[in-house]
Amino acid sequence: MTPAEARAAYPVCERYAYLNAGTFGPLARATVEAVAARRDAEVTHGRGGAAYFGWMAEARERLRSRLAGLVGVAPEAVALTRATTDGCNLVLNGLDLGPDDEVVTTDVEHFGLLGALGLCRARVRVAAVRDRPAAEALDAIVAEVGPRTRLLALSHVAWSTGHLLPVAELKERTGLPMLVDGAQSVGAIPVDAAPFDFYTVSCQKWLCTPDSLGALVVADPEGLRVTAPSYFSQQAYEGDGSFTPKDGAARFDTGWIAPGLLAGADAALDVHPDWGGERARELAARCRELLADRFEVVTEPGHATLVSFRVDGDTQELVARLYERGVVVRDLPGTGWLRVSCGYWNDESDLERLLEALA
Repeated sequence: MTPAEARAAYPVCERYAYLNAGTFGPLARATVEAVAARRDAEVTHGRGGAAYFGWMAEARERLRSRLAGLVGVAPEAVALTRATTDGCNLVLNGLDLGPDDEVVTTDVEHFGLLGALGLCRARVRVAAVRDRPAAEALDAIVAEVGPRTRLLALSHVAWSTGHLLPVAELKERTGLPMLVDGAQSVGAIPVDAAPFDFYTVSCQKWLCTPDSLGALVVADPEGLRVTAPSYFSQQAYEGDGSFTPKDGAARFDTGWIAPGLLAGADAALDVHPDWGGERARELAARCRELLADRFEVVTEPGHATLVSFRVDGDTQELVARLYERGVVVRDLPGTGWLRVSCGYWNDESDLERLLEALA
């Protein structure tokens, strides 16, 4: 598949400079057709019977295996969730952290992680990295680690600054358990989740699947307590509510996934090219260069596929005006920043359209 063929798979690119995969990736025509075909089958044959449930079970395990392959782990280490937020809650609720424990995070985290941290019983220590050079992040985070630290919880790619956080270096230096938020990494940059205790996946962003699909990598499933059991997370159960969890990370599966979503995810992953991440990073580097001629760019060179920059005025109004001009980006509330997400479906014309619309 060539870049032009990959771009042609996404009808939205015919009308818009779609630069917002950090929120939702574009939907390929094949993805939508797969969803519709599965729904049509349900209309025709009903939602029942051995074939229906057999297909669903096979599709779940196929998705589990495909996501495992993308992040370098065994399928048995992957739980199917609805979003990164589910994964963060499963981990922070299942570790039984107490008020004498500490969790270290950063000041560039999304609420999907912060909300779960806010409700856990441990004390949360926040490393200030947002306004520092990216090279200083490692020392800033390590400085917050103390004798009571039980977990490091942070993003692989910061959703706001676009910077890669030093997750591998932190694991090597501290040896502490780590929960890595992979919402802005999986599908955008190469990911090896194997060294980490917990790693979350958001499928609707850079993998361009339908909404409400995610995953959680759990290195040691028996070391994490099940706190939100679903029908799909149990192997057997009794009338008094006692149950036997499934083997592996499947014990954390959050529940039913509509067959249409499973079919759409399969089709979306078929579209995703091996070279997609490399091309996206090249476009992000070019985007940064173009913006730096006219704006204060927050994202340093050489990071991932997000580029944030500062603008004057009301950012929400500017995003709305850009959309009217055929450019899809997002603002980062409370910062005065806009964020551009560069994917393999983009090309130079999208970047030129962005600059023209900003003018």
